[in-house]
Amino acid sequence: MSENPLPLETSRRDKRKPKRKGFARHGRIKVQTKAQGFWGLFFKLVGAITGAAIAVVGVSAWELSNSIKANGITLAGAKPITAEDLKGPLNMLLVGSDTRKGQGGGYGNDTSELADVIILLHVSEDRKNAVALSFPRDLLVEWPACPSTSGGPGYLPQSLGQINATIANGGPGCTLLTVEKLTGVDIPYLAMIDFKGVIEMSTAIGGVDVCVAEPISDPYTKLYLEPGEYSLQGKQALQYLRTRHGVGDGSDLSRISNQQTFLTSLVRKVKSEGVLTDPVRLYSLANAAARNMKLSESLTDLNVMVAIASALRNVDLDKITFLQVPARGGLPAPYSGRVAPIYEQANILFEKIRNDEPLILAKANTGSGAIVKDGETPSPSPSVSADAESDVLPEWARGTNAATTTCSS
Repeated sequence: MSENPLPLETSRRDKRKPKRKGFARHGRIKVQTKAQGFWGLFFKLVGAITGAAIAVVGVSAWELSNSIKANGITLAGAKPITAEDLKGPLNMLLVGSDTRKGQGGGYGNDTSELADVIILLHVSEDRKNAVALSFPRDLLVEWPACPSTSGGPGYLPQSLGQINATIANGGPGCTLLTVEKLTGVDIPYLAMIDFKGVIEMSTAIGGVDVCVAEPISDPYTKLYLEPGEYSLQGKQALQYLRTRHGVGDGSDLSRISNQQTFLTSLVRKVKSEGVLTDPVRLYSLANAAARNMKLSESLTDLNVMVAIASALRNVDLDKITFLQVPARGGLPAPYSGRVAPIYEQANILFEKIRNDEPLILAKANTGSGAIVKDGETPSPSPSVSADAESDVLPEWARGTNAATTTCSS
């Protein structure tokens, strides 16, 4: 857990030889790919999608397993996953990258790589609750020491930097280390997806239904939608998840709220249409995942996938909560345009995750970027009894749950 105050200026990033090997637990990446994932929308379901597909479509298990393992990411210092680990709480980091490499035309020529989407997924030990906690891409946090992804000198700690730039500093393993330092949560699993993955997987699932309450006009992502109901897949799904200038106040906080309209609908579709028990659709999704997703080696074991699939499948919709890390903007130069954690609020969320306590919303509180659909009563997450009122998050907690339909605004 971090309580780092905002200093007057950032430290310059420096390099040095690590004093000892394996100095960072989740550090070194054995395989550095050209197209490291984007958008964490399907990460929350990766175990269910891939693990269940392999279990049901046994004839393809060998091919899928080899394909997934070929792109596995080694997290230095990671401990072997045991049967007891799979019985306890599950924590997975869902990291996305805005890399243009290997994605084809239409995305510009930017050569940088940033972790535009960072989501911490937590599934409780009793398998009754789950939370997906989003970190704003512009969030200013303390960076830990990170190993190099190329076998060269590692990177020194940095007193302050944008969380999305950690992937360029030391790969997705550095992003994981940064989130662990900030939250105090041990995270043994890591998953990523790229532009093509979002396009292919949203198509494989047959599209995701969303509602648009106010017109979306975003020349940056080239997304233009009038108010109404849409089934999004392929490139349009990617545009919807990337837009920030077309929703709310144009901030990343609004974009997170908009993304949650898509993610909650995705969960409802998977649950209601029996996707996890349909061999044909599962196989299609598993193939798309194998081609486009990068998983930590801890996730490439089939037994782990099946265990995560079972854990996620049993959580009720109103107990799958989507939140975002509390943050404030309006920062002075040189931090204008960035946001800082509101630590006294964020630490409450982090502590509940560490202690495996439910994160309960009295009702949806989407903030800018989304609204509850007309005619729908916001669902508590989970249903709040008189005995559980003390566990309900304060009104500042921004988010929703998978049982509540929200619309872009």
